[in-house]
Amino acid sequence: MGAIHEIVFDCERPKVLAHFWADLLDGYAVRPLDTTSAALSFALGLDPAEPTTLMVDGPGPSLCFQNVDGQRPDNNRVHFDVQVTDRSSEVERLKQAGASVERVLPTYTIMRDPEGNQFVLADRREAIAA
Repeated sequence: MGAIHEIVFDCERPKVLAHFWADLLDGYAVRPLDTTSAALSFALGLDPAEPTTLMVDGPGPSLCFQNVDGQRPDNNRVHFDVQVTDRSSEVERLKQAGASVERVLPTYTIMRDPEGNQFVLADRREAIAA
């Protein structure tokens, strides 16, 4: 079983949407930028002052707003990232329930539910650190 880690919004203007949702939701605020955000923007050839990803934290799941210029038409605009303890077992269990695997990466697996909606199974932070 998993727990919602974050809800991810694919968007063109992460800064605008992150502040919109932080203002809308009680107890939520935009996470301060760190040097990783600026370095990622720079590496992608983008303006480091305009982050490619912004996080909004509060009492519930975090919200992630990520830039997707040139968005793929088969990609959801909003999807869940679900943290799991044993990713490979969960992938197999969900495949039996009708899900499919789209892509496997070192710390997460991109999947689709039985109707084709995208979601991500992510390793728990403790597993990544180990």
